Amino acid sequence: MNLLEELRHINLNDPGSWPVQIKASALTLLLLVIVTVGYFVDWQEQWEALEQAQAEEATLKQTYLVKKADAVNLDALRQQSAEIEQSLGALLKQLPDKSELDALLVDINRAGLGRGLQFELFKPATSETIREFYAELPVSVRVTGSYHDIGAFASDVAQLPRIVTLHNMEITPTADRQLVLNAVAKTFRYLDEEEINIYQSQGAK
Repeated sequence: MNLLEELRHINLNDPGSWPVQIKASALTLLLLVIVTVGYFVDWQEQWEALEQAQAEEATLKQTYLVKKADAVNLDALRQQSAEIEQSLGALLKQLPDKSELDALLVDINRAGLGRGLQFELFKPATSETIREFYAELPVSVRVTGSYHDIGAFASDVAQLPRIVTLHNMEITPTADRQLVLNAVAKTFRYLDEEEINIYQSQGAK
């Protein structure tokens, strides 16, 4: 008797009398139905919750590793911060205050005269440019001298104890084989506490 004939003669009310092959097929089908219904009714929600928990676990692990690395490097970061503050302090010491700015301008003038240069122009700007913690004062300079003396003057300015930088340098020859240097010497000074407060209050507006 083939499978179709067996299916025709089975008694649906008496599963115990079914042939083994039909029992196995029916059991397999029943299990598939149970699994499918269970997935959509309950397991899908649990599976999504599991995936969410796994994602949160990965995030927590990453956060832990970052914080652990920060903790390991904390001493190095503190040392680096101290070194930066020390370097900044040393740099600020090279910036004059208000009372020292006039002396710095005199030093620039002396540097040129000491090299035998002739000043045709030495004109500080009428106002300063205020930055976050320092002020910048450009000085227009025009001097005449030999190539060697002008080069030595630029070197002397760079070696002043206070920070001075030369900008917009233009050198032109004269009829008597001298050179004329036109430049802007920028001087800097640090702001006092009152000036910093004013600058910050203006920036906040």
